[in-house]
This record gives sequence, C-alpha cells and structure tokens, in this order.
Amino acid sequence: MGRYTGSVCKQCRRERTKLYLKGERCDTDRCSMERRGYPPGEHGRRRVRESDYLIQIREKQKARRVYGVMERQFRTYYQRALQEKGITGENLLRLLESRLDNTLYRAGLAASRKQARQLVSHGHVMVNEKKVDIPSCQVKEGDVIGIASRSRELGVFKEAAQGPQREQVPWLQVDRKKMAATVVESPGGYNPDVEIRDEMIVELYSR
Repeated sequence: MGRYTGSVCKQCRRERTKLYLKGERCDTDRCSMERRGYPPGEHGRRRVRESDYLIQIREKQKARRVYGVMERQFRTYYQRALQEKGITGENLLRLLESRLDNTLYRAGLAASRKQARQLVSHGHVMVNEKKVDIPSCQVKEGDVIGIASRSRELGVFKEAAQGPQREQVPWLQVDRKKMAATVVESPGGYNPDVEIRDEMIVELYSR
C-alpha cells in the first residue's frame, strides 16, 4: 500500500490548521504553523476564493491526513459507513477512531499516529494478549490493548508512561503503569485534537 513520505508539516499548512501529526512538538514554537501559517508552495500566500466544493475537499483531506489513510482506503471506510445504520458521517469517524494505531495514540502509548503505526507494524502491540501487526485493525468494546512484555523496556514506551498525560477520550480506560488500555465502549466520533466536519465529507461523496 502506498504511503505519504513527504513533510507532514506541509500537510498542516495546506489545511491551515494544526493536525498534530508530530505529537507534542505541535504545541511548541517549533511548529511550522506557528512560524508559517499559510499553505506551502509558490502561491501559498495568495488569497483563494473558497467554494463549497473546495471546503468539502479540504475537510476530506484533513480527515485523511489526521488518521493517515490513503484515498482508496478512505473511500472504503466511507462505503462501510454508508452501509451501517445511523448517521453516515458519525459512522465514518467511528470507524477511523476504531483503528488500532489511533487507539494506541489515544491511549498515550505513542507520541503520534505515525509512530503508533510503526510500533504496531513492528509487532510491539497486543490485542487481548495476541500480537497484532495490522495498524488498520478495528478494535471493539471489551478489547484490551497492551504492549508486548519484551517491548516494555523500549525507550519510546517508557517516555510515554512517564510523560504528560494526553486528554483522554471517554471510550478508553488507560492504565499507564501496566501500559494497557481497555475499550469500554464503542468509539464515538469525537476528536479532541482537530475539528472534523463529517457532514462536509458526506456532501462531497454524495455529489
């Protein structure tokens, strides 16, 4: 599967908002949005007339970049959300929030979603005491996400356990000492980091 290998700071600048793709660095004065809060490129400072379609595209791109998924994968999530009962936009965000890499990030066991994807892919993460190395794996209510015993001494997990605690989402119960998190309810569409207007994404795909 293809993946984005360019500068993640350019993605934040393109969306004109912090996407917190570099974890805690985004809260410091080293963040590119603090220094250059305009889109990258030769015409980045130029004023752009925003149409409804442009706003919808930007909202979709923002969601894609926050959760680190490619276009085809994102469209697949949308099709699944469309087939489920309930509000399509909320279903879409719930599916994205339910990804294993996002859950690891929400639990504070990874500094960013990108780091979480790498940790999962390298086999450091357990779900219900079984190794899972697929970042897009969907977690569900009752699942226990933990760190493999052989990996707990790694610096990245020690820093996560001892560092400042991230704002917790209501659907996760985190035990930082045990480096584990329990999914206590179905993940909602609430994103405490970045506001995502899911209705705009639905309107875009409904054209």
